[in-house]
Amino acid sequence: MGLKQFGRWAILGLVLAFLGKTLLDRSAQVATLTLTATGWGWLAIALGLTAAAHLWSAVVWGWLLRAFGQSAPIAWVLRTYLVTNVAKYLPGNVWHFYGRMRAAGAIGVPWPVAAASVLLEPLLMAAGALLLGVLASDRAWWVLQSLLAIGVLAGVHPRVLNPVLRRLGKSKLKADADRPPAQLDRYPIGPLLGEFGFLLWRGAGFLAAVAAFSAIDPADLPRLTSGFGLAWLVGLVVPGAPGGVGVFEAVAIALLGPVVEPAALLASVACYRLISVLAEAGLGGLAWLSDRSILSTLSAPTDSAPTDRPD
Repeated sequence: MGLKQFGRWAILGLVLAFLGKTLLDRSAQVATLTLTATGWGWLAIALGLTAAAHLWSAVVWGWLLRAFGQSAPIAWVLRTYLVTNVAKYLPGNVWHFYGRMRAAGAIGVPWPVAAASVLLEPLLMAAGALLLGVLASDRAWWVLQSLLAIGVLAGVHPRVLNPVLRRLGKSKLKADADRPPAQLDRYPIGPLLGEFGFLLWRGAGFLAAVAAFSAIDPADLPRLTSGFGLAWLVGLVVPGAPGGVGVFEAVAIALLGPVVEPAALLASVACYRLISVLAEAGLGGLAWLSDRSILSTLSAPTDSAPTDRPD
């Protein structure tokens, strides 16, 4: 086992150990919680908000393709994104990106552009999470999150990102060496705001899940929102857990324990994970039923290079 793989398993083991101990310590309190009709209503709202967030994220991916000079029908963008999104729970946490690149190449999007679009998406999501944290955090975290946000925002500037994409095109995408490299002509402000909106949707869904088990003091909303953004970001960037499973929950519990009663918080993060999986699986299933040809596109080999633009 390589050092990198060992590190991933070690991180996952520590996360599971923390969650297991937390559940063991709070199991008696969690067992006393009951969901009222209002609580079920909040969970339904959380599911709707989370599903809306994933639909919106698919739209933003279409904007990213357009930012690199490509375009695709919105119906295709939605179906492809939602079908491939489920694959992020597979080991490796990269198969949803690979699926999108294969599908985009199959309709004529140059491979460097397809790769660049899926590379930029998590960077903009991270920037959105940091911006959410900056806007809502208290002074203890504001400086750190602000510095991180500035670093990520600078990193996606065309003057910084385009040279990276050119090097990537030369070293990793030799099959498309005769094609112009993927590059941005302007700062991706539209996709950035779109990903910030995605985090707002997700954060609202999380708050609705918390409200199902505990009354929320309006004064705690900034800290809850900031804590969610940071927990979501850590789940995005830390390796070892596909889809951030376990990592998000552990960080959210650690950060928000002083704000929400522990048993209610544990129930909230558990239900929110279930809601997230249900939203992604449900939307992916509906997208697959609407056009099953996507699966054959993702699995079929591509014998020839795609054309420069989709039909």
